[in-house]
Amino acid sequence: MKYGIVAFPSKKLQDTANGYRKRYDPHYALITPHMTLKDPFEANDKEIEEVAKALKDITIKNSPFELNVTKVSSFAPTTNTIYFKVTPNDELLALHKDLNLNFYENASNYAFVPHITIAQDLTSGEHDDVINQLKMVGVDHSEVIDRIHLLYQLEDGSWTVYETFRLDRVS
Repeated sequence: MKYGIVAFPSKKLQDTANGYRKRYDPHYALITPHMTLKDPFEANDKEIEEVAKALKDITIKNSPFELNVTKVSSFAPTTNTIYFKVTPNDELLALHKDLNLNFYENASNYAFVPHITIAQDLTSGEHDDVINQLKMVGVDHSEVIDRIHLLYQLEDGSWTVYETFRLDRVS
């Protein structure tokens, strides 16, 4: 089964993201707006129990982190994906490192760019129109994230929460 680890922002930011995702993201119905902390990986029932135990250990030693979204950006020309850019901070980077270094499977092939996707799989023309429009509107949001979620993928391609973990370390 396929699993992933994410942080969900507040309903306010999810609603803002979904306002765009409804129109511009074909994965809108498959997963709630989120920030990916560990890319999807395969695990069987026994392995996922070990992953959950390791996640508990990781979250005990990591602090809640500030989620700051201050701009709209894009991965173009690599992909025509548009996202809310999350400003990295020490707590977020430490958590990401713990989740991707010597944890279950190899680290991602990509540099960590914390973000919340709001549009993807656009044509180049759509991308250029949408990115310019969204950059003019802008975004400015701040909140504290105090939990992360282990998700699993259902047969229809949608994702659901397997287990939630509180970030417990007091700074």
